[in-house]
Amino acid sequence: MSVAVDGTVYEIVGPPDSPVIALVHGLGLNRHTFRDHIPALAVGFRVLSYDLFGHGESPVPPETPTLTTYGEQLFSLLNELDITSAHIVGFSLGGMINRRLSADHPEVVDELVILNSPHERSPDAQEAVEQRARDSAAAGPGANIDATLARWFTPGFRESEPERVAEIHDWVVNNDPQTYADCRFVLANGVVELIRPEPPITHRTLVMTCEHDAGSTPAMTEAIASEIPGAATIIVPGLQHLGLIEQPDLFTEPILNFLRSTS
Repeated sequence: MSVAVDGTVYEIVGPPDSPVIALVHGLGLNRHTFRDHIPALAVGFRVLSYDLFGHGESPVPPETPTLTTYGEQLFSLLNELDITSAHIVGFSLGGMINRRLSADHPEVVDELVILNSPHERSPDAQEAVEQRARDSAAAGPGANIDATLARWFTPGFRESEPERVAEIHDWVVNNDPQTYADCRFVLANGVVELIRPEPPITHRTLVMTCEHDAGSTPAMTEAIASEIPGAATIIVPGLQHLGLIEQPDLFTEPILNFLRSTS
């Protein structure tokens, strides 16, 4: 574990002269979201994982957070590590952050991988997300946590892997309450600035989600891809929002295949 000048906690592993993959986790989680993916990724890539401001071991953000706050956090970390460009893999909120980064600092992005990330919602779905943000602001990260875990994991996984589910539960409830609430509003409202981006994102892109991800649906994945010329899509069958934790190989393999096809 290392600490950047701004307090960001990060880890970097893999062959020093290899292309870099930067991993951006989602709301309420931390860099360990990707721990089952990193060994395979680090065989041929230099892999950077880090905690977003207000998550894991990183400090709270220096301002009320926006997508730009988090895009600049990653941009600063890449600069500090003398990484001129990287493949940016973002999960959920992280898949919004990497899109923001690609718009603001396209020169540091080689390719994008957007995992289980939201996009334009129906009015009812938008209201539901905003209500969860209000609940978190009123009652903290633990508000509706059981319902959240039910959206994130399949019933079979929750039954067979209670310790893993409990670990994710603890990650969420131990977040800084104000940052968590603020980030829920970023998740709720930040999609607006990503819809039909102008100018459009032009990086080579892979967009993935799971068949039963209620908040980052297959239709959203197709919509994201339709707005990025040439983007590829993959829908992973049977899983929900945290499919990348339930069955990591179903994500690691296609990500590697995508990145290796040009690296």
